[in-house]
Amino acid sequence: MARRHFTLEEALALLPRLTELLEALRARRQELRELEERLAARYQQRVRGNGHVLGGGELAQLRAELEAGITKLNEQVGAIHALGVEVKDLDQGLVDFPALREGREVLLCWRLGEPTIAWWHDLDTGFAGRQPL
Repeated sequence: MARRHFTLEEALALLPRLTELLEALRARRQELRELEERLAARYQQRVRGNGHVLGGGELAQLRAELEAGITKLNEQVGAIHALGVEVKDLDQGLVDFPALREGREVLLCWRLGEPTIAWWHDLDTGFAGRQPL
């Protein structure tokens, strides 16, 4: 399947939706980090107790919550990919829009919190190679 190429106007039109999706992803990612920390703490208690710590059911519940959260996170990322947008960094809310510039494929680059799409970069340079539009 051919990759979709965005015009700047098409990419700009998606920013309100992407803002909503990326903020939800950040919140879910934070929830998962907290679950991972709780799970790690419970495992450490279990190891210190040589496996004789109550709460095995809690461990199973935490693992199940973590797995369900990861599944949901992947679904949310998939919803962004389905729009034709590439997720580059969840923590920064960094996304790229495939586009054509002067007859070659490039990526329009936007980060959550930026007021507009003002940057682009070549396919192989990434964020460090951003150039103003």
